[in-house]
Amino acid sequence: MTIVWILLAFLAGAYLIAVLEGWAVHGRLQPARPAVSALALLGRESLLARTPDRLFFEAGPVLLLVAGLLAVAVIPLAPGLIVTDLATGALFLNAALAYVLVALIMAGWGPNGAYGMIGGWRFLGQFVAYAMLIVMPITAVAMRAESLSTVDIVTSQAALWNIAYQPVGFALFVVAAMGLAWLPPLDLPTAPGDLAGGIEAEYTGVRLAVLRLARMTVILALAGATVTFYLGGWLGPWLPAPVWSGLKILLVAGLMVSAGRLVPRVREARYLALSWKLGIPLALANIFLVGVIALVVPI
Repeated sequence: MTIVWILLAFLAGAYLIAVLEGWAVHGRLQPARPAVSALALLGRESLLARTPDRLFFEAGPVLLLVAGLLAVAVIPLAPGLIVTDLATGALFLNAALAYVLVALIMAGWGPNGAYGMIGGWRFLGQFVAYAMLIVMPITAVAMRAESLSTVDIVTSQAALWNIAYQPVGFALFVVAAMGLAWLPPLDLPTAPGDLAGGIEAEYTGVRLAVLRLARMTVILALAGATVTFYLGGWLGPWLPAPVWSGLKILLVAGLMVSAGRLVPRVREARYLALSWKLGIPLALANIFLVGVIALVVPI
């Protein structure tokens, strides 16, 4: 029964993120818009490209959804309110999100269309850029908690949230998460006005609905991971623990979907250069600083 409630909560969260993204794009808060759009997609014919790789074409959106759900499974909403509390939960989350790359390359390659293929290979470039900026901040978080369990990571922040303990790691993780969810200004795989939808270009009907639901799930998982690793998870005064988790996740998700929309789209080469020449040295410095503080002033 707990799993059912968690899945319902995350489906509601995915819907609210779609509402927030619509507000960020159109400047109007329309709570019914995602439902109307979903019904419209489900009512349309699901067209098939002329010469697709049928296996990749069908499996890409489904694999993306599975990757998001697996990541969600190790995010705690309250003490005992988690699908599975793994001793290596943070590592499992990182491994699950690695399949986002596989799913998007499959979705880009499968339809055998130029725009989708370019979008998939663009995301491969983004992966090279953000991969270490996901792993290295998680390493610093695990160092402080002395555990890879997501529950232990939350409880380790009872005295001080990690956003204050390691703000550089927080900033790097959020930027990497926006790249992983291909949110503006790192929306190179879809690039509206540039690739005509990119990886979404050849998908219609139910397949497109699954692809968009999967993307919302990935954003939700990344927002949940950010809250777990840096914002104290369910910790907070007065309100019940699940309420704190939900409010924090929606706040982070709203920040992620709206923060980059006023910034010009970043080219692949620029993102790679910033990640490797600036991001990785900062991540290494963050790991070193966290280690020194943990030894000298344990918190």
